Amino acid sequence: MEDEKEWRFLGIQSKNRKEWVLSYLGAMHQSTTVVALYDTLGHQGIKYIINQTKVETFSVAAEQVVNLVKLKIEDSQNDNMMESFKNLIIFEKNRLSEDEMKIVEESGLKIHYLDDLILLGSQIEARGTGEDKKPSIDDCLMLSYTSGTTGDPKGVILTHKMILNAADATMHALQPNFVMAEKDCYISYLPAAHSYEQLSIGASLLSGMKCGFYSGNILKLTEDLQVLKPTVFSSVPRLYNRIYGKIQDKMKTSTGLAKFLLNTAVNSKMSNFEKDGSLTHFFWDKVVFKKIKALLGGNIQLMSVGSAPISPDVINFIKVCFSAEVIEGYGMTETSAGSVTSMFGELRRVQGGPVRNVKVKLRDIPEMGYLSSNDPPRGELCMYGSSIMPGYFRNPEKTAEAIKDGWIMSGDVAEIQQDGSIKIIDRAKNIFKLSQAEYIAPEKLENVYTQSKYILQAFIYGDSLKDYVIGFFVPDPDTLAACAKEKEVANPEDLLDNQEFIQTVYDDLMVLAAQNKFTSLEKPKQILLLKEQFTIENDMLTPTQKLKRNIARDKYKDKIDELYGKPIMKQTGK
Repeated sequence: MEDEKEWRFLGIQSKNRKEWVLSYLGAMHQSTTVVALYDTLGHQGIKYIINQTKVETFSVAAEQVVNLVKLKIEDSQNDNMMESFKNLIIFEKNRLSEDEMKIVEESGLKIHYLDDLILLGSQIEARGTGEDKKPSIDDCLMLSYTSGTTGDPKGVILTHKMILNAADATMHALQPNFVMAEKDCYISYLPAAHSYEQLSIGASLLSGMKCGFYSGNILKLTEDLQVLKPTVFSSVPRLYNRIYGKIQDKMKTSTGLAKFLLNTAVNSKMSNFEKDGSLTHFFWDKVVFKKIKALLGGNIQLMSVGSAPISPDVINFIKVCFSAEVIEGYGMTETSAGSVTSMFGELRRVQGGPVRNVKVKLRDIPEMGYLSSNDPPRGELCMYGSSIMPGYFRNPEKTAEAIKDGWIMSGDVAEIQQDGSIKIIDRAKNIFKLSQAEYIAPEKLENVYTQSKYILQAFIYGDSLKDYVIGFFVPDPDTLAACAKEKEVANPEDLLDNQEFIQTVYDDLMVLAAQNKFTSLEKPKQILLLKEQFTIENDMLTPTQKLKRNIARDKYKDKIDELYGKPIMKQTGK
C-alpha cells in the first residue's frame, strides 16, 4: 500500500443517488480514496472514522449537512476528533434554510457545490491544465468500514483490483446463461458504502449495465421498481423471506378457485423445476405469476441474494414464483463481497463454488468437532485471491487476526461436497455454547423462525450457564392486525401479552422447527413478543440489516432474566 503521506481522501455520506456515484467516480479518477459513511451512521462512528483517516473534505446530500456540521461544532468544544474536517461539498444548491446556513457558517467549514465543481473540472480539462493522477490497480479505491456489531468499526481497504476482479469473476460465473450488458438495468438501494453494492457498481462499470436509484425511502421500494422495471435485482434474505412468507400465507388462507389455482400453479412449477430445472410455464406464468412478478417491476431476469444465510427452500420458491434465476453469493466486506456463487439451474442446497479468482481451504476447529478429515470435510472457510483485502486501515492488530499467510479467516464453518461445492453449515463467530456443551448457531434458527407468518424479526439467545435457548420475536404487523380484527381486539399490540396468542405463535414456531429437523436444544423454551421493531435507527441493526447481538443482549437483559425465570413452554398441538 501507499506510504502514509500519500493518502488522499474524500468522504461521502448520503443515501444512494447519482451524486454519490459522481463523487465516487471523480475521486476514482484522481487517485483519491473514498471514505464511505453509511447515511445512518451514529455520531461516535463518524467521529472515530474522521479521526482515524484525518479526512478533510466531505461530499454530502443537503439532508446530511446539519447533522454533520452540528457534530463538528460540538466536537470542536470537546474531543476535537474532527479537527481535520475543513471542506463540505453539497450535492444540491438552495436546499438549506437561512438558519441552517448560519449553523454552517458558525462551523467555519468551507462550502462548495457539486455542480460548480463539475463545471470547474470541465473548464480545467478543456484548457488542458489539469493534473493527471490516474490510480494504479493496487491503489485503495475505498475504505469500507465494517458495520461494527461489536467495538469500533474497522476500515477495510478495497483496492481497484479487488473490486474489478470480484465483479469480473462474478459476471463470468453467470455466463453463458446470463451475459450482463447495456440492455440490463439494476436498482441501487443497498448501501453504497457496503461491498455488496460496490460489487454491483463494479459490474455496471464493466458491462455497461444501467443503474437506477431508489427514491430514498426503502418503504417505497416496490413503487420505485414499478417505475424502473429492472432486469437485475439484488437483495438480502430478510426481503426474500418476507416475500416467501406472504405468498405462503396466501396459499394457506385463500379459498375456492383462487386457492386451487395458486396451489396448483406453485406445485406444478416446483415439480417441473425439481425435475428439469425449468422456471417458466406457458399457462401458469400468465394466469397466476404475472401479478407476483409485477412486485419487482415485471422484467426481472436475474436475482441475487447475499450478506446473510437464507433457506434453500426460500430460494427455490422465489425462483419459480418470479420465473427468474436466483444466484446466492457468499463473501465478506474483506473479500469484496463476491467469493462463492451458486450456478444456474441448481436445486439450492449449497452456497456454490468459489469464483475463478478465489481459492478456498478449511481450517480445523477441533473444539467444535469440525475437521478437514471429516467425511465430508468441515472447518472454518478460508479464502485467498486477488479480491481479498490487504488489511484494515491503520489497524495492524486486527489485520493480523484476520489474515494468516494471505488467507482471510471467514468465521464461517463450511462443508465441502463431493463435487467441490461449498455449504455453509455454521457460524464460528456468533455461535454460543449451552451448559450441555452443545453449540447453537442462532442465525440458522432465526432464518427459519422468520418464515412464520406471525414473525417479522427474531433474536435467539442462550449462554453457557443455561441449558436451553429463549426467543425474542417481533410480530409481523399485517398478521398482528388481522388477528386483532378476528379476535375483536381494538389495539393489536394488546395481543403481545395475550397468552392464547403467544401460544399460537409458539405452536407455529414449533411446526417450523419440526419441519427443519431442529433438535430440542434449538427450540426456544420461552418467547417474548416485542412491540418495537429492530431498525438501523434504534441501533439494533447494522446498515446491512444484521442484528447487533451485543446491543440486543444489553437492551433485553432484564427480560432475559425474566424469561429464564418462567416455566418452560410446551407445544399444545393445536
